[in-house]
Amino acid sequence: MLAIIVTGHGEFARGILQSAEMIFGKARKVVAVTLAGNESVEDLVNHYQAAIQQLQPVSELLFLVDLWGGSPFNAARQLVARHPENYGLVAVLNLPMLIEALAIQKQPLAVAIPHLEQAAQGGVRHLDVSQEMNDEN
Repeated sequence: MLAIIVTGHGEFARGILQSAEMIFGKARKVVAVTLAGNESVEDLVNHYQAAIQQLQPVSELLFLVDLWGGSPFNAARQLVARHPENYGLVAVLNLPMLIEALAIQKQPLAVAIPHLEQAAQGGVRHLDVSQEMNDEN
C-alpha cells in the first residue's frame, strides 16, 4: 500500500486530511505533517523522517504538498532525491486530489502520480451561471 505524507504551511495538512476523511473515511498509512512559522526546511526534513518511521513498513511513499517551491516542497524534494525509485512528490494539493490518492493507494507510484495530476486539474472548475440559466430554459 502506498504510504502518503500530506504536508503544507501551518495547519493546512491536518485540515485537508480531516476534510478528506469526512468524505472518504479513515485514512490508512497517511500522516499529516505541519510546518510552523518558526521552523526551517531542515526541521521539516526531520518531521518527515519521523513520519516515515511512523508509517513503516513503507515500500513506496508519496508526498502531497500544498505549494510548488515552498518549504514543504523543498524538504520533500531532498528525501525524494535520495529515494527516486520509491518516493514521489506532487504539489498544489487540493481536496479532490487527496480523496483520489486515498482511493488509489493500492496503485504503484508510476500509476498514482499521473492519475493524481488529472484529478487535481479536474478539481478546478468554475460556475457558468449564464450556461446554467440557458439549461433551465
